[in-house]
Amino acid sequence: MEKQQTKAILVVSFGTSHADAREKNIDRIEADISAAFPEYRIYRAWTSKMILKKLKIRDGIVIDTAREAMERMAADGIREVIVQPTHVINGIENDRMLADVRAYEEQFDTVRTGAPLLTTEQDSREAIAALGQEWNALPENEALVLMGHGTEHYANTVYAALDYMMKDMGYANMFLGTVEAYPTLEALIRQLKKAAPKKVHLAPFMIVAGDHAKNDMAGGEEDSWASRFMQEGFAVECHLKGLGEYPLIREMFARHVREAK
Repeated sequence: MEKQQTKAILVVSFGTSHADAREKNIDRIEADISAAFPEYRIYRAWTSKMILKKLKIRDGIVIDTAREAMERMAADGIREVIVQPTHVINGIENDRMLADVRAYEEQFDTVRTGAPLLTTEQDSREAIAALGQEWNALPENEALVLMGHGTEHYANTVYAALDYMMKDMGYANMFLGTVEAYPTLEALIRQLKKAAPKKVHLAPFMIVAGDHAKNDMAGGEEDSWASRFMQEGFAVECHLKGLGEYPLIREMFARHVREAK
């Protein structure tokens, strides 16, 4: 008789309503974690209530919240849990998720939590190295502009620090801004005017290339990042590739699971 697995890794993501983005990013992160830790069962939870509701109504797809996943694991006889978020920073979504998880700690022998993508200085350096590897063919007279999400949470300072570190690590033609906080698109445009690249490449600094990447970044509306840069006279190319598609970023999540163990 097969021995029941009592160890599990719960991979918690914000989620996406775009099936292609899920397959290329979230599914691949989960698959890599599963391959790295075969002795663990893999469970999934998403934190965006809006996306969960949309998937249920539109596609009939039901995905657990963090609380539902904790209940499911307890019912399945899981005793040891590692919770690994795919969140980029330790922001509002991560705080809420941790509160949900902690409410169920007593139902398990151990519950450990892995860190979001950008938690330590080592994380920032590795993330920049991953970007450098991915964009190593970028000519010096062209610029990579990355779109992060941004938050009112104090963890938002990570984005400006990462942009500074990119330059410090020798990537003078890499820039990082956010949709909802600082660095703003206006701040980026000012920087790019000084740098005067021949061409601007736009890419999301988000786990998935979903709504924000397709609409706020690459959309045809006049206030999208692509449109704004074109209005300023830049040649623009958009790349719909989430961070979950970068092998070194997926390796970072596996390392965070290892560190949580």
